[in-house]
Amino acid sequence: MLIPVKAFSDAKARLADALDPAERAALAESMATTVVRAAAPLDVWIVCDDTAVAEWATRLGANVLWKPGRGLNGAVNEGVADLAHLDIDTVIVAHADLPHAERLEWLADVDGVTLVPDRHGDGTNVIVIPTDSGFVFSYGPASFARHHAEAQRLGLDVRVIHNDRLAWDVDRPDDLNTPKWADQL
Repeated sequence: MLIPVKAFSDAKARLADALDPAERAALAESMATTVVRAAAPLDVWIVCDDTAVAEWATRLGANVLWKPGRGLNGAVNEGVADLAHLDIDTVIVAHADLPHAERLEWLADVDGVTLVPDRHGDGTNVIVIPTDSGFVFSYGPASFARHHAEAQRLGLDVRVIHNDRLAWDVDRPDDLNTPKWADQL
């Protein structure tokens, strides 16, 4: 399991109208902790460039891949390559801002690529890929369509999973509202 984690102090800047810097940092750490715990029993690798995040990851029992100055796409691409060199065949890449994530290991139960889009169908919250596939990550607006096209370009089977828990990420102030379905969990 690979989780890219931005410095908590820099995370969630788009929430500045709703939360002060300390609240944003606490929220980012809390959500990232949820995702790490949801990865159990898998080994977790945190790709980061912040010492506080590396220390947090170590306290949680996660491994750290230090990738300073790479940006999200570069860090994830290099992190997957590092895991391939460790003879890990398949990797689940999950974003750290999924407050309702749980039991992520089942996503790696098929060959090919698994894509879990955000609830808007625009972003990619979780991707499962074979580490030796040559898959190139391209996060940002419309990443779901680009990731789907990348899997097809590589000739990999694609499975798309629509999952309320994994589709709910936190990027904008209205994302802080608890979804109605969460009351039923």
